[in-house]
Amino acid sequence: MRVRTAATLAALLTAGLVPLAGPASAAPAKYADDFNGDGYHDLATAAPGATVGGRADAGAVVVSYGSRSGIKASNRTVVTQNSAGVPGTAEKYDDFGSSLAFGDLNRDGYADLAVGAEGEDGEAGSVTILWGSKKGLSGGRAVADPARSSHHRFGMSLAIGDFTADGRADLAVGSTGADVQIFRGGFTRTAGAASRTWVVPSLRTGDSYGSQSLAAGDVNGDGVDDLVVSGTIHSGTGEWIDGNLVYLGAGSRPKPLRTLESGGYERAVLGDLNGDGYDDIVTSCSPVNGSTVGPGVVKAYLGGAHGVGPTPQAALTQDSPGVPGTTHASGTSSFGSSLSVGDVNGDGYADVAVGAEFEGVGAAWQTGTVTLLRGSAAGLTGAGSTRWTQNTPGVPDSNEKNDFWGSAVHLADLNGDRKADLAVGARYENGGRGAVWALRGSSSGLTATGAVSFGAAQEALSGTWSQLGFLFAQ
Repeated sequence: MRVRTAATLAALLTAGLVPLAGPASAAPAKYADDFNGDGYHDLATAAPGATVGGRADAGAVVVSYGSRSGIKASNRTVVTQNSAGVPGTAEKYDDFGSSLAFGDLNRDGYADLAVGAEGEDGEAGSVTILWGSKKGLSGGRAVADPARSSHHRFGMSLAIGDFTADGRADLAVGSTGADVQIFRGGFTRTAGAASRTWVVPSLRTGDSYGSQSLAAGDVNGDGVDDLVVSGTIHSGTGEWIDGNLVYLGAGSRPKPLRTLESGGYERAVLGDLNGDGYDDIVTSCSPVNGSTVGPGVVKAYLGGAHGVGPTPQAALTQDSPGVPGTTHASGTSSFGSSLSVGDVNGDGYADVAVGAEFEGVGAAWQTGTVTLLRGSAAGLTGAGSTRWTQNTPGVPDSNEKNDFWGSAVHLADLNGDRKADLAVGARYENGGRGAVWALRGSSSGLTATGAVSFGAAQEALSGTWSQLGFLFAQ
């Protein structure tokens, strides 16, 4: 049985294609991000700079539980490496929460959360599985690194899906090396690490390279999750290129399909943009602040029976028809610095939230913006796009210099109305403490009515550099 990502689920809800949950002992969680099994999607937010037990940058994860009224600051669980039942100890510079991924790894009917701590043990890195339960996340177990001498920052990137066609959720773990570890399904709370297979893409290795991001979804509709690995890739002609390696899920290990080239720092998310039942791949090439690479570009590659082709269905910038804003060729916008996919208005087509964390608004520099691009029968389109900032009427707070609003975005139905809501992170809000916003989806699109926001202090996070909203689990 396919293990669906939250982005895919949000796109399929209106079509009635969400699998029903069976007995807790035999079937995975209804939603891959429902950690307490109450039938609502939940939001997992990283605060890797949080101080824990007096140790700066030890890191924490905040899980905000969905409900009929959405999420709120008080309905949450905060987990650190000092929490009861969580392996390890909170230490300075661990960066617990530097990567996140969700899925029901032990098939008990509750979603679990995989957490990377890329700074653990002098940047050797670590991965911890936090277990879902009726009361939410509780306890966990470590995932041993089987090739510690081959890389650093084990857990730098994570993805969960059934990549090996056995009906059980697998865990993909990236690092600075030219390998992606696939831990096969069959996880339990007490047993040793599950068996593994290897994917060895032609990745450039080193501290700034390796598997920069991982993403899961089913692009060819065969019921098995496929894996997208983003990073710097050897082209075969002696050149290094930035792009995405697409692997199709298969019985023994994912099989290479193709490389999607870009020309800048890459990331990818998956969801059904055109409502045809196949997951599509959305990538962004976002220059870092001050870069001369060029404007940020968001591309869509449509899935089909044979996977995805090399040519994007759409390639949108802030200068594309219908897309609000203006391209900043110097990279001072970083359009595409974060991405998420989900159906905001319930029309059966997944939409795409695009963060531009460096973009200035008015005289304020690096305040950040989020643009919502629309899905359609043809795929991704700039038509009907909307742009959101902290100055948008109804959005709590206001634009301030260096907030980086949009450093993380996530689309999921947090209030059970079958329309994806938008969560936005601003990792530098309040001088680096960070904050999270939630805007509701509706039949007419995204709305600021009923929007909520909460910061690190409301989540009982310590430290002046917590960076709550650094990223969301996808």
